[in-house]
Amino acid sequence: MVAPPDNDVIWARSLHHSHNGSPGLAGVSLGVRDGEVLAVTGPRGSGKTTLLHCLSGQLVPEQGEVWFNSVPVHTMGPRLRERLRRDRFGWIAAEPQLVPELSTWENTALPLLLRGVSHRAAKKAATEWLERLDIGPLARKRPHALLQSQRQRISVARALAASPSVIFADEPTATLHRAERAQLLRTLTTAARSHGITVVLATHDAEVAALADRVIGLLDGRRVTNVPLPAASDTEGRSACSLSV
Repeated sequence: MVAPPDNDVIWARSLHHSHNGSPGLAGVSLGVRDGEVLAVTGPRGSGKTTLLHCLSGQLVPEQGEVWFNSVPVHTMGPRLRERLRRDRFGWIAAEPQLVPELSTWENTALPLLLRGVSHRAAKKAATEWLERLDIGPLARKRPHALLQSQRQRISVARALAASPSVIFADEPTATLHRAERAQLLRTLTTAARSHGITVVLATHDAEVAALADRVIGLLDGRRVTNVPLPAASDTEGRSACSLSV
């Protein structure tokens, strides 16, 4: 077992994982520096989601190593990995994963409340991030009364409010129109940089990848140097372009 570099907050070596016999990852290695915004690009089915799941401890790779701050994640038991995700990681999915019975601020504060933060402090942190994302007036509304773009902003606010070390964002703008994508991604990347949060962002959109500090490409579960990505003017009518990584 080789110790990861000191300046990498996330480090992975030779990750292999399959889904029902089909390869998801085939020997992927990477390092993510502290405070970096890293885009993982590639077409759908290239292994981006599987990689994020392995890096965040949601999946244990069949082979290979994952380290967080020089601590081996791949050898942790389920409870330790769950605690790591709760206390140190944030997650933003393509579809907002909100609790329908909870209000906007309660959904945003949920990770803090589960961590044992006081109700007052959790609400304060949640409200501050909702205001920064221009949805403060919606704090008492429930998810069913909101637009898709508003629900996704809640997902971003929830990830940021918990003050994580790393945010994993899996196609966070896939369901949004161009203007909404740009605003959400600018907010996420600006907030992450100003607060020293590392971001690992999976995307198949060249415009989204361009906001990152660094880009790596995946194709058929392997790292590659050139990835064809669509350049989109909206969520429809995509045209292809190539991104060198």
